[in-house]
Amino acid sequence: MFPLSLPRIFPTVFCDSDQSPPTSRAASALNAVKNVMAVPESELKRWRRTFDTNAQTVVDGHKFLNSEQFVNAIAPKSDLSKIGRAQFATLFRVADTNKRGLLSWDDFVVFETILKRPDADYWIAFQYFDVDESGTISYDEFKNVFNANVGPDAIPFDFECDWVKLYLGKKNGAHVLGYNEFTQLMKGLQGERLRQAFKFLDKDQDGYIRPEQFKKIILDIAGHKLSDAVIERLPTLTTLSPGGRISYSEVVAFYNVIREMDMVERIIREATSKTKDGRIDQADFLNHCVSSTRYSLFTPMEASIIFHFAGRGNPSQRLSILDFGQLLDPRWRAPADVVETKPVSSVKSFLHEFAHSAYNFGLGGIAGGFGATIVYPIDLGGMQNQRSTVVGQLLYKNSFDCVRKVLRNEGFIGFYRGLGPQLIGVAPEKAIKLTVNDFIRGRAMDPDTGKIALGWELVAGGTAGGCQVIFTNPLEIVKIRLQVQGEAAKLEGALPKGAVHIIRQLGLLGLYRGASACLLRDIPFSAIYFPAYAHLKRDVFNEGYNGKHLSFLETLTSAAVAGMPAAYFTTPADVVKTRLQVEARTGQTHYKGLTDAFVKIYREEGFKAFFKGGPARVIRSSPQFGFTLVAYEYLHKYPFKGESREVETGLTSQPEDMAQVRARNALRILLDVHGDFGRRSGA
Repeated sequence: MFPLSLPRIFPTVFCDSDQSPPTSRAASALNAVKNVMAVPESELKRWRRTFDTNAQTVVDGHKFLNSEQFVNAIAPKSDLSKIGRAQFATLFRVADTNKRGLLSWDDFVVFETILKRPDADYWIAFQYFDVDESGTISYDEFKNVFNANVGPDAIPFDFECDWVKLYLGKKNGAHVLGYNEFTQLMKGLQGERLRQAFKFLDKDQDGYIRPEQFKKIILDIAGHKLSDAVIERLPTLTTLSPGGRISYSEVVAFYNVIREMDMVERIIREATSKTKDGRIDQADFLNHCVSSTRYSLFTPMEASIIFHFAGRGNPSQRLSILDFGQLLDPRWRAPADVVETKPVSSVKSFLHEFAHSAYNFGLGGIAGGFGATIVYPIDLGGMQNQRSTVVGQLLYKNSFDCVRKVLRNEGFIGFYRGLGPQLIGVAPEKAIKLTVNDFIRGRAMDPDTGKIALGWELVAGGTAGGCQVIFTNPLEIVKIRLQVQGEAAKLEGALPKGAVHIIRQLGLLGLYRGASACLLRDIPFSAIYFPAYAHLKRDVFNEGYNGKHLSFLETLTSAAVAGMPAAYFTTPADVVKTRLQVEARTGQTHYKGLTDAFVKIYREEGFKAFFKGGPARVIRSSPQFGFTLVAYEYLHKYPFKGESREVETGLTSQPEDMAQVRARNALRILLDVHGDFGRRSGA
């Protein structure tokens, strides 16, 4: 059939050339594949930077990567497993397609492109076994690569078993594995090795092996997945049942725990986060497993094994997430063994504590000053609404009316009258409030679970609020009188007086006038605010769950929302405090004390007067504490960042480069064959 000739509207364009057609179909196909696999320029630049940084071998003017340099280029900087950096050299054999012991830039680009595949881990493992690069794996290839990497001291593997024949059984003289068949074989290989190893060591064929034999099996197939502490305790599995030996069912149960370790961790983290004391027992674990999964994933024996190793032989106790660390984290080491601490002199210790305290106070000043400046005009409006008026006279209809009149009488600068003393006093005020709250919470907090009883949360917040009155009361009485006199000076034609004059006029005792009302306001405010803030972060935004760190917006929202009920419910005390601290003029009501103020306000103005300026107070306190706490949270991490006792695993770690993650996963698949895979073959 001849092609139909039509007028050519567009010129012929080949995918691999702008000028001429390819010389052959093979070349065309190759160029088409290159175009499809093309990567963004930014990615190539990143790869080029990595290659140039690590490629120290130069041949004929061109840079190459040797095995060690290749490891430096692809190995994760902070690996969350027991896989050593040197073991990544195993992957060099896959990358070195030319078998010359060096990787060129082109070789490196191909390997990095492979790592972009979602199945890169299995793809690399397949290429490792595909020695002749035929795209399939024969029976002999699989057997030879396996035997070359496990070593003569390993428990022998029977390649003539029925399980292997299901995948690699000979058919018409030869049966090969394709890629998909290989992936399924590798997934089930560990289980078959476990079965064969147990059968090989069970000489009596009675279904039991000795503890040291069990340890040998696990070290061969899963030693890289367990911490040294768990490995040392492997023989203790025999204590779960009488007889001094370990049954096949116990071995399989232990293997199932290792295989489903990610799910074990998720269940443990979720279950511990929902209990009051942050600890769980076997019943809690199994109950949460049933409620959070479609099927019950773990048997009672498997749960017993989990709690046996986490509880160091005492599976009946309630355990925290830190107790499970040695089981979840392969790098786990006993706290006493991590670092051999050197004795610190008392002088250095004192200087460190002093510097830390000075930093906290400086942080309080910066954060509090920032928050106070933002909301100071709102604070002025709220105070003007709360201040005493001549009975029957209404100065301001509402907060908006107050803003309009202050702007008209005093101009924009009137909104910031009295800001200076506020900024001077806010540093020690915020510092002592935040420091005292953190100090008490730190002492009352469970060091293992990080949880604190609600009663202690209230005590910590209330104490912090009470301590801040030492600085708050003098600050606010001066601020209030500076704010009030601006309006009065405009109406009466008098000159406003400065803060120094007000301080001299009041005296030391006068600066603490209305302190009882200030305590009545600040203690419940902080007792409401800090627990609400902590629970919003933890219970609403799930801070700490699977290592989650709150974003700026989540932290700001938590801090701002927590300030709303705290501010509104303490408005009556704030109204009374303001009335006691304002200098009464002729015709205005005078108050003798706290009780007298409550009685007279209620009698003359009614119950609603206690909530005058309440909305403005909420609008002021919410953003002020929001920005203050955000600044405190972020700045408090540096330079005095405390040691974290969190159990860090792959679930809780910060996002890593996916190429490095896939390279590590590919190595894990190979190590599942044997813990020393790759070392003997020299690959």
